[in-house]
Amino acid sequence: MTEKRPAPTGEEIVRVRLPQKKNCEIFGRAEMMMGANHIRVRGADGVTRTGRIKGKIKKKVWIREGDILVVVPWSFQDDKCDIIYRYTAPQVDWLHRSGYL
Repeated sequence: MTEKRPAPTGEEIVRVRLPQKKNCEIFGRAEMMMGANHIRVRGADGVTRTGRIKGKIKKKVWIREGDILVVVPWSFQDDKCDIIYRYTAPQVDWLHRSGYL
């Protein structure tokens, strides 16, 4: 009979999407749910914006207060942004360990 060995105990590999500077994407944190797919988001640049959940992720991803997000500020209205991605807990841990947050 063959013996089963336990899986290695090293860190799990997590694939993480980073904000792309060429597309003006930045990190943000969800601060307050405002209803109707709008969320108050504090960006990494210190500006508090009203975020709109893009239709692409609206029904796939649930966003809660305190979640780390990728947002794109509007070029014509600096106090608003689009939310394009939400990080999961293992991804946030990886971002902290890697020094991105």
